Amino acid sequence: MISSRVYNFVHMERLNIATLIGESTEYDKKVMLEERRPKSWCKSISAFANGIGGCLVFGIADNGDVVGLENAKRDSEVISEIVKTHMNPIPNINMRFYTTDDNKTLLILDVQAGNETPYYYEDHGALLTFMRIGNESVPVTPAKLKELVMKGSNKSYDSLPSSYSFNNLAFTKLKSVYKQRTTNTFEDTDYESFGIIDLNDNLTNAGALLADESPVRHSRVFCTRWNGLDKAGGLIDAIDDEEYSGSLITLLQESLGFVRRNSKKAWRKTGDGRIEYPEYPETAVLEGIVNAIIHRDYLEIGSEVHIDMFDDRLEIYSPGGMFDGSRVQDLDLMNVPSKRRNPVLADIFNRLKYMDRRGSGFKKILTDYKNQNNFKENLKPVFNSGFGSFTLTLFNLNYGIPELNGTQEERQDAVQVTVQVGTQGGTQRRQDTVQVAVQDTVQVGTQDGTQNVHQDVHQGVHQGRQDGRQDRRQDGRQDGRQEEEPQKIVNVSLSEILEYCKTPKSIKEILEFCGVKSRTTFIKNHLAPLISEGKLRMTIPDKPNSKNQKYVS
Repeated sequence: MISSRVYNFVHMERLNIATLIGESTEYDKKVMLEERRPKSWCKSISAFANGIGGCLVFGIADNGDVVGLENAKRDSEVISEIVKTHMNPIPNINMRFYTTDDNKTLLILDVQAGNETPYYYEDHGALLTFMRIGNESVPVTPAKLKELVMKGSNKSYDSLPSSYSFNNLAFTKLKSVYKQRTTNTFEDTDYESFGIIDLNDNLTNAGALLADESPVRHSRVFCTRWNGLDKAGGLIDAIDDEEYSGSLITLLQESLGFVRRNSKKAWRKTGDGRIEYPEYPETAVLEGIVNAIIHRDYLEIGSEVHIDMFDDRLEIYSPGGMFDGSRVQDLDLMNVPSKRRNPVLADIFNRLKYMDRRGSGFKKILTDYKNQNNFKENLKPVFNSGFGSFTLTLFNLNYGIPELNGTQEERQDAVQVTVQVGTQGGTQRRQDTVQVAVQDTVQVGTQDGTQNVHQDVHQGVHQGRQDGRQDRRQDGRQDGRQEEEPQKIVNVSLSEILEYCKTPKSIKEILEFCGVKSRTTFIKNHLAPLISEGKLRMTIPDKPNSKNQKYVS
């Protein structure tokens, strides 16, 4: 048990630490100056100068106790001499003293973020440079060293000449999207002004990334719609997955399309219109994917952008943390300054009207969520970054059973559920509109159908689907269009499946009964709808991915 005297002392000194470091988010502390082991503290100076700056405080123990220095003035002179002889280049450092209430003297080094990176520590002829990971100063990785060298040379990866030939690549996607979004024609002179080629007509890395058939192999996006709340195996791991490559514009458009076809939007009629309830706000998704593609670290060869969709959330991962080394979770997200790792790409996407130069992407994501009718504070997007990664988590606003505001009579109005169904190539969409009679609540299920619709609406869903199909067929005949017939199961009707499942059957048994080999397609197109309509139920509903799962009608 801590006595009140000790507690008050510790509490006071913790407050003093915050006062000492000021606005710095990075700091390190040393109980004393180790003259014979300068690397033990010079590595912190190197890491601070290579990153966002920080404070190094001498006279504080690891446990936070303030012990002070016996001769702080002499120690400051020793530090100054060691920095001059061991650091190259010499970082910008301010030294100051701080005296506590009980006359203990601390020595504080304010290390500024440097522009002449990397900042090396010279150790017996070897050049070592460091970076911050968490509260430690560690040697930089090869990719980080390249980035520091480019930063110190006032260059960026996307502005450097690539190893590919401009004459061997086409940019039709860039030209067409530029025309579509700006009404301007892409001229030959724009290749240089956009930064696709440099002053010597060399294709830049930005140009290589924007070519129709981009030769940069690690510029890819992996998209997966997982079955459930995590990536754990079970009946089926994933119900949709794609790997996209090519121009960055193609990556963006295809990724947006993947999210759209794996998410839905509900709406409720009101007296003068309707209220919409999207799972994921469109602007937030766009900003998140653009941020991942444009600001990722392309020096990380073995990693790609990943978009993982679960029942309750969407996660967007990109290689490389914040460009200045800060942690996004430590920042005021509504006022994050614009610092770009790839300024050429950012400028091009600004010209294409996909983003702006003000660094307002985080603010747009948060604002778009807050403006939704079904937003709750616990569903606020989460931003997280480390040294080599950045992850944005967008929560499904319709996960669970959302309560619809209004009177009992208003809640009995219709809710339209729009299901976007992708073709094999992912380029066409069909929308099935379902009118659902609602009592108190509506739950919009995920595409895999494992998330149950409220029991009170099962019959309304089924009847609405039948009525909707009849209406569309009638409209198709009037318009002279041929309606696409729904996909059937080979040689087996749905009623026969339900009859077969009167006793619990495993997915393997059902597939064998139907004579179907493609489990993924069967579950997605046939089994999941039967579950969502309440015609089939799982024997272990609390564990949909259980290996012992069976289905019964």
